[in-house]
Amino acid sequence: MHVTAVRDRAADLPRDPGVYLFYEGEHVRYVGKAVDLRDRVRSYADPRSDRIRRMVDAADRIDVAVTDTETQALLLEANLIKRHQPRYNVRLKDDKSYPLVQLTAHDAPRIEVTRDPEEGATVFGPFTDKGRVETVVKALRETYGLRGCSDHKYRGRDRPCLDYEMGLCSAPCTGEIGVEAYGEDVRAATRFFEGETGALADPLRREMEAAAQNRSFERAANLRDRLETVESFHGAGGDAVADPADERTVDVLGAAVEGDRATVARLHSERGQLVDRSRHRLDAPDGEDRVGALLAAFIPQYYADRELPDAVLCSERPDDPEVIAWLEAEGVSIRVPGAGREAKLVDLALKNARRRSGGDDAPARLADELGLDDPIQRIEGFDVSHSGGKAVVGSDVCFVDGSAEKSAYRRKKLTERNDDYANMRELIRWRAARAVDGTDDRPDPDLLLIDGGDGQLAAARDALAETGWDVPAVALAKADERIVTPDGVHDWPADAPHLHLCQRVRDEAHRFAVQYHGSVRDEVSTALDDVPGVGPETRRRLLRRFGSVENVREASLVDLRDVEGVGEKTAAALARRL
Repeated sequence: MHVTAVRDRAADLPRDPGVYLFYEGEHVRYVGKAVDLRDRVRSYADPRSDRIRRMVDAADRIDVAVTDTETQALLLEANLIKRHQPRYNVRLKDDKSYPLVQLTAHDAPRIEVTRDPEEGATVFGPFTDKGRVETVVKALRETYGLRGCSDHKYRGRDRPCLDYEMGLCSAPCTGEIGVEAYGEDVRAATRFFEGETGALADPLRREMEAAAQNRSFERAANLRDRLETVESFHGAGGDAVADPADERTVDVLGAAVEGDRATVARLHSERGQLVDRSRHRLDAPDGEDRVGALLAAFIPQYYADRELPDAVLCSERPDDPEVIAWLEAEGVSIRVPGAGREAKLVDLALKNARRRSGGDDAPARLADELGLDDPIQRIEGFDVSHSGGKAVVGSDVCFVDGSAEKSAYRRKKLTERNDDYANMRELIRWRAARAVDGTDDRPDPDLLLIDGGDGQLAAARDALAETGWDVPAVALAKADERIVTPDGVHDWPADAPHLHLCQRVRDEAHRFAVQYHGSVRDEVSTALDDVPGVGPETRRRLLRRFGSVENVREASLVDLRDVEGVGEKTAAALARRL
């Protein structure tokens, strides 16, 4: 490709994270990841080495796949390299695999973090932060008593091992717990990895509160740190990139329409790993702009000469009953996810489909359903996060035409108090006051979406009335997924695209708030501050690596020295003081 062609192609790309592929004919010659696709691809107009220059000269086109986070780009890049074996990646990339969590196929399954799962095991992941995963697995073992020992140690025991005495295992090996009861605990752990955060967060929170009431404050602080890791595990959006359900292969289809042209983006997942993507253009007949009709036409044509997956996730339900009946007769599960990790995958597919077309009509339908005269192009979502009234923060995220506008995200530290309504009132008052006095450089949104129910919405509306900022506001709570407005409650179908849009805004506001809360919480004083050689930056690195002070305390000297900024003397001081 000529330098000018590379620059022209880069100018058309979004500033989102993702993966880019250089093609020579039908062959992939190079795969790379980027935090900002436009800037990264533009850099190839001035190659850094003769090897890359030869690759660019030989290439005749560049394709990209947009992701939500850098982590997702990292994992997709690794899988595409393994699949395509690009010539110019051979000497630049290794065959690194990422940590997984497996529950082995035994009567009493073992839980462990691994890179090489056993045959028949139930596997979740991949993940990129091994420290966070290990923290979660330990919390699951302490809460549900799941064994972590090898089969050799498990077999033939006549008394429980030390893990039983330490509360890490319920000892199914010696019958201290029955197979059926142990199976219930395994199913609880499975529900957590499938997205039910409360399966682990709720018992941890109860234990933390009990420790605080008993004045065991160090234990309560350790549980608080672990609880924060658990609560952010699914919300961070960057660990597992595919639905960890039981299906072996999953295709995710997102469709977007622009005039007489339509685009269907397909993501392909195998055993929970996002491994491939493709994009397909369709000619839409005059007047046919229904996504359901386009998907109904696309599915039989695409799969006519291809192997069917075990499940198909769609942005909207195909509106041809015969297509659905055919898939179900072939044993293919087809569904439109309303929330959770599957919905995030559909959102990714839609983002890739919209990259070359104008997007769907969810914002317009949302305005119609809410009875608003003006179209909804810009939505701001708000949420509050804290730990018992400490490290209270608020998030303000922005979506434009159905897609996240991350450059318009804002966040704010709030008054420390354990009052969600007062916290939301303060957050909205801050945003509204900045809009009214002209100190906020962003355009006014067409809609405010509050994470919560009646109480949070009432608090937000109080703040709007107090400041005189005239913007419509609604709320969406996780409990029942119903939109709360000043005039009543909307209970929309689970597959309604306008509900999906609200859910994406709500979930992103929650993720951004939890992420900021974690960084603020890490700024408070901990036992690490008393260790010579540990300053604020080293403390943050230790907490990022190990998840909590308790995990730092349990780390070996070798693991401590692996942390940047921790030498032998500091590692020894940590071991002595903690």
